[in-house]
Amino acid sequence: MPAPATDRRRAAVLGSPIAHSLSPVLHRAAYAELGLANWTYDRFDVDEAALPAFVEGLGPEWAGLSLTMPLKRAVIPLLDSVSETAASVDAVNTVVLTEDGRRTGDNTDIPGIVAALREHGIEKTETAAVLGAGATASSALAALSRICTGEIAVYVRSAARADEMRGWAQRLDVDVRIADWTDAEEALRAPLVVATTPAGATDALAAAVPERPTTLFDVLYDPWPTALAARWSAYGGAVVSGLDLLLHQAVLQVEQMTGRSPAPLAAMRTAGEGALADR
Repeated sequence: MPAPATDRRRAAVLGSPIAHSLSPVLHRAAYAELGLANWTYDRFDVDEAALPAFVEGLGPEWAGLSLTMPLKRAVIPLLDSVSETAASVDAVNTVVLTEDGRRTGDNTDIPGIVAALREHGIEKTETAAVLGAGATASSALAALSRICTGEIAVYVRSAARADEMRGWAQRLDVDVRIADWTDAEEALRAPLVVATTPAGATDALAAAVPERPTTLFDVLYDPWPTALAARWSAYGGAVVSGLDLLLHQAVLQVEQMTGRSPAPLAAMRTAGEGALADR
């Protein structure tokens, strides 16, 4: 049910570190646009050890939580139920809290990736390449399983990461080819490239961007643009940013927590872009 605008409700993003998070900016912009004057959205630095006590201490005024690293898996045992989407990658980034105390976990990163690509005109792709093999890469694989009709090449740095990605591929039932990071320049010729690595990890690849690149989805948003995204854009390729992902997953969170739909994407985007410009 849609939340009454007059009820005092709370939500927050949890993680460690958390000071950099743009989530408060996005959610507060949504509340303002929706007229939810008595809703608040904060950030709390919470690690895995402190998470159980924090969750147990939440009162009936709490509507939801956004979760970032390192809490996306740690929260699962604390929940009453988990969506199929979240269960597919063992990662929850959204918890919806009801006044009777139930806690439901979901993953809006996966549909957020799909929505961000769709906004840029990408609804299907024959093949794709993923740079990196961390937690975000598993969500990228899950998202690509919905839109990629052929092989997904994943470029990794270690045998352990390779084994992990093979496991995710089997679990998600996607056609994955594991490749070594030393061959990562090959990835840039794919029709869709998804970079899931930390800041700086793909900088050396910028010089290898082809003359006519296709689409790059770089999940970073700060600092922006990355060296790879800047070169890609300069050569005329389409670039989807981490802010696009953050926005679309936050839109879904706002809708789930408030019961209001559609969430105001344009207002949230303006607020997010403004906050990044001020950094």
